[in-house]
Amino acid sequence: MQSDFRGRNFISDLDFSVEEIDTILDLAWDLKKKRALREPTAYLRDKALAMLFFFSSTRTRGAFETAAAHLGAHPAFIESRTTQISHGDTEREIGQILGRMYDGIAIRHVDWGTGNRYINLVAEASPVPVLNMQCEYYHPFQILTDLMTIIEKKGRNLRRKKMVMSWAYASSYQKPMSIPNSMVLQMPRFGIDLVLAHPPEFKLPDFIMEQAKEEARKAGVGFEVTDDMEAAFKDADVIYPKSWGPWMTTTDQEESGRIINKYKDWITDERKMALAKPDAIFMHPLPADRNVEVTDAVMDGPQSVIFDEAENKMHVCASVMALTMA
Repeated sequence: MQSDFRGRNFISDLDFSVEEIDTILDLAWDLKKKRALREPTAYLRDKALAMLFFFSSTRTRGAFETAAAHLGAHPAFIESRTTQISHGDTEREIGQILGRMYDGIAIRHVDWGTGNRYINLVAEASPVPVLNMQCEYYHPFQILTDLMTIIEKKGRNLRRKKMVMSWAYASSYQKPMSIPNSMVLQMPRFGIDLVLAHPPEFKLPDFIMEQAKEEARKAGVGFEVTDDMEAAFKDADVIYPKSWGPWMTTTDQEESGRIINKYKDWITDERKMALAKPDAIFMHPLPADRNVEVTDAVMDGPQSVIFDEAENKMHVCASVMALTMA
């Protein structure tokens, strides 16, 4: 078990080793058990967490706020547009000022070409841990949440389990690619055979793919890329559809919309779910465009674990905060 977490940032998925993530998950399960037994877990009493949002949130905000409260810390919600950030506060100033007032800084900033750089610049200046609540490249807390949920449903030994990370059609907006990026980086490290399915225009960045292939090679697992959604679903243990924009093809919103609308048949419905194993689980980080990205019958069906998944984010957030902010 690794225990040297104090003061460390969690910005990209590879910031922690496999052994360290095992420790994070072990603590998350312990916190979940204590929560169920109504046992106190005030490991961060008299601490405070700054939660800086440049992008709206439901589950991530709720998970971080409740996690901090359960640990005895005070979570402070800060919306960027209602602060002086919009009038000139620099990343260094935010890192120094919030870092001197708070015991941790969590940031969600998904603007393309801006978010990850912003979080890292704040981290360079901050004397306290900086936690990535999502940027345009990574969503590390979500993927640890997903890993925790998969282990709960499929057991600790995930070797030879097949997981499908599939692009899905959604018309609401051009969504970040942070979840598929984080998924291909993290899941192979834990023995999962990963299949990445997407239309040709929705490729992930070359540097992410190179890292993912190397992690799969080191772990001795399969890593396949396909543009055939139905072939990907065949005999899968875990189905995880998610929309993201064609960022590697274009950043123009109108052109993106035209490309996205070519693939309205990339929807997870009962017929496609039937291609997976009978005990396959359906996962989604939410929100989903219902009956566009995935049907109600799948979302609300017996194979869906979306609400267990959502709850587990609270325990993962609490675990990382307890380890890094103590």
